[in-house]
Amino acid sequence: MIPLPDPPAQAALLAAGVDAPLAERLAVYAALVLDANRRVNLTGAADGAAFAAHLLDALTLREDVRPPLIDVGSGNGVPGIPLCLATGCRVVLLEPIKKRAAFLARALDVLALDGEVAAERAEDAARAPGFREHFASATARAVGSAPAVAELTVPLLALGGKALLQRGGLAPGERDALADAALVLGAELIEERALGNERRLLVLEKRAPTPPRFPRRNGVPIKRPLCL
Repeated sequence: MIPLPDPPAQAALLAAGVDAPLAERLAVYAALVLDANRRVNLTGAADGAAFAAHLLDALTLREDVRPPLIDVGSGNGVPGIPLCLATGCRVVLLEPIKKRAAFLARALDVLALDGEVAAERAEDAARAPGFREHFASATARAVGSAPAVAELTVPLLALGGKALLQRGGLAPGERDALADAALVLGAELIEERALGNERRLLVLEKRAPTPPRFPRRNGVPIKRPLCL
């Protein structure tokens, strides 16, 4: 059964200028997340209005996304599901925690979205046929340092594909480390765009095949980020 849209989320989205049909579908998704959050740790947002801020943050990528899209460490589905709702692009939600992956599968089904859930780590998926060097766009939210996220996303991109990394502040040396790590992985940091509220978008474009040794084994990209 499709839940009713969450009223505070819908109101916040409409107030921010999101068109009514999309605001309604996003508010249904918000209702799904907030209901499931009672059983599975999905979000720290206390209500729909607070969760709408995350949805609006995801929508800042809508003009940059090209299908197919992979969302690494998808968690509650942000930004992958909002971007799928906004653009209609096919999405793969990569989430290794089984309970979260089960929620994501249900959300895709309820919202009738073109997508699938892969319940595995990015390090493993990036070595699998059909995943490695397959995607036109990759996103990752709250996964780790910028160089670590680059190592988990770039191997999944086809040539010409883009990793869209939303970040807050960058630690000293992190931007330079990201630029260097991108080159090691076969990509280039081509843009840094201000998103407001101290947030920014870092865009990596895949220029050459990623060397076979990347990503490194499970956990290493986060514990020992490249070039940092």
